[in-house]
Amino acid sequence: MSDIKQDIEEIKKRLEKLESRISFLFRRLNIAAEEVPKWNASPAVIELMKRGDKVAAIRAFMDETGSSLKDAKNFIESLVL
Repeated sequence: MSDIKQDIEEIKKRLEKLESRISFLFRRLNIAAEEVPKWNASPAVIELMKRGDKVAAIRAFMDETGSSLKDAKNFIESLVL
């Protein structure tokens, strides 16, 4: 893996860890925080959800937005179709 790709992967891991810690602190302190990002689902993601393929919809959403697995799962589960 190139140095840049390795650096990006390390940054992603650190960011996920920080997000997890912040979420824990918010829950611990009873601070309301919006967990679901303000993204829109693409027609492809919506179609996958309509077919009942939640896993594929999560993967597609992650690919399209660069979101984490947790954020993608939360977003997909929040969709009302």
